[in-house]
Amino acid sequence: MRKYELMTIFPVEEEKYKTGLEALKADLAKFGVEIEKEEPFGDRDLTYEVKKQKRGRFVLLNIKSNPAKIAEMDAAFKFNTNLLKYLFVVKSEKDA
Repeated sequence: MRKYELMTIFPVEEEKYKTGLEALKADLAKFGVEIEKEEPFGDRDLTYEVKKQKRGRFVLLNIKSNPAKIAEMDAAFKFNTNLLKYLFVVKSEKDA
């Protein structure tokens, strides 16, 4: 298992945010990912419009996952219409 940071951006509408976050957590559980920490970053203006949205709700997740599952999760996340953007970042050994 390797440690990652997963930065996510959801729509600011409460219903879309909750639905998107629940779907994301369900996908993570399906792939055997352990969520170590969930850190909301709040609503922020986006630099450019994403899926016709000008603002987004940012959430940072610290996770542990098998590196081989990242590509599969990437494909699954594309079906979550309430997830505007996401980025996996590998945590270095000294940060972990």
